[in-house]
Amino acid sequence: MPSVAIKLPVTPAVEPSEKPAESSATTRAEPASSVVITCSALLREIREVSQANGWSHIEAQCITSELHNRPEKIPAAVKTLIDAAKDKGQQIFVAYGDCGTGGRLDALLEAEGVARIPGAHCYEFFSGGERFAHFHDAEPGTFYLTDFLVRHFDRLVIRGLGLDRKPELQPLYFGNYKRLLYIAQSEDPELQARAQAAADRLGLAYEYHYGGSGELGTALANFNRLIAVKQL
Repeated sequence: MPSVAIKLPVTPAVEPSEKPAESSATTRAEPASSVVITCSALLREIREVSQANGWSHIEAQCITSELHNRPEKIPAAVKTLIDAAKDKGQQIFVAYGDCGTGGRLDALLEAEGVARIPGAHCYEFFSGGERFAHFHDAEPGTFYLTDFLVRHFDRLVIRGLGLDRKPELQPLYFGNYKRLLYIAQSEDPELQARAQAAADRLGLAYEYHYGGSGELGTALANFNRLIAVKQL
């Protein structure tokens, strides 16, 4: 059966807000009281949710999306940021799926006493766990895209897999897929058109689902309420 995700190439696309290092953080004169540790592929959405709610006390520290190609490195990278946050006395939340770590990330977080958003990957918490299960059951041969992956489709998928140089490899990579499902975080006609073009490029049926911030927004709101309780 085809997988629901695709590995990123060794040199991924870098969004304007993303720094090409294993971890990065916004420099502040004084550290925020709380931190969300996340993948750089989610950084835009986390910042948007935080800004919309006026959560200036929460900062986001990100680990490059490049590590999706080396998931065994994710727990150590997360621990580095956890240690730094604990040294500053910050409240910590992890906005990461398991992301191919085989439970090692959860084992680390349990040992550190840190919570994370439920779910195996961002497709699940952007669409919601039950809805994602429905998507998967309806068509296991689904290739998923998010806003981040639509923006960087050519580099991450076409050039990342070498399909620009060897188009004959496309059936090897995508022969078992039937549809492309774009789980959108924004209602952006340009991104929708690019996702449709991506589906056409891969020879897949196209479907669109607007999930917004999905369970990510709910998880961040719950973390913010927990912060408020602890400060009473």
